[in-house]
Amino acid sequence: MTTTRIDRRFEKLKHEGRAALVTYMMAGDPDYRTALSIMKALPAAGADVIELGLPFSDPMADGPAIQAAGLRALRAGQTLQRTLDMAAEFRLEDDETPIIMMGYYNPIYIYGVDRFLEAARKAGIDGLIVVDLPPETDSELCVPALNAGLNFIRLATPTTDDRRLPRVLENTSGFVYYVSMTGITGSALTDTTRVGEAVRRIKGHTDLPVCVGFGVKTAQQAAAIAEAADGVVVGTAIVTAIADCLDAEGRPTSDPAAAVARLVGDLAAGTRSARLAATA
Repeated sequence: MTTTRIDRRFEKLKHEGRAALVTYMMAGDPDYRTALSIMKALPAAGADVIELGLPFSDPMADGPAIQAAGLRALRAGQTLQRTLDMAAEFRLEDDETPIIMMGYYNPIYIYGVDRFLEAARKAGIDGLIVVDLPPETDSELCVPALNAGLNFIRLATPTTDDRRLPRVLENTSGFVYYVSMTGITGSALTDTTRVGEAVRRIKGHTDLPVCVGFGVKTAQQAAAIAEAADGVVVGTAIVTAIADCLDAEGRPTSDPAAAVARLVGDLAAGTRSARLAATA
């Protein structure tokens, strides 16, 4: 497999001695143009990697905030094709920031796997997180994605024991996404000491970077995670910042991109200070 923007970004951050800030946003929330302005604002605010959520009507792992964002996007006409279009339009100005599409398999299956992978590469997508495809179904999308030059990022959880972990990691590339709790997105962050122990356990099985998400909302939490992990993933806090800028009909009453930039700037400062403090 060829080296991706994700691989290059984590190698760069390793040399800088700091963890990555991985930021999640829902494509098309609250509408295509506003979402694109938010996406464009992320790198300058301090995001190292962008997770671009693919809205789906029947999510399984998403908490209320991300579910609501997906519904807003769907009501505004967001589709898989328009999500690819967003990535392609972002790439006209930014050819460096890695983009990971995160979502569920159904829209990809309906679109057609081969057609999707070709379109994703053309749009500038670097990796995929498809939360409802376990390792036993790798032939469906994971292996074809790897063959197409895309990273396929797998999730590990507190219930992924040492017997299961090697199977989860078998075709994982880019990084390992450690879900820090058993539950939905937006739940309270678990004890960061336990997160550090889990990261060390996963690293005993792989040389891939390990990023931690689910529950990170503040710069202080990001700093605590960054002391142990190679990356900090923030999603619900960003989606909530967008929602706070909208009226009851989902129309912006203030600038969501500016609100997200302020939040991401704080999170980036926390993420970067932790690793620097740990190595000083």
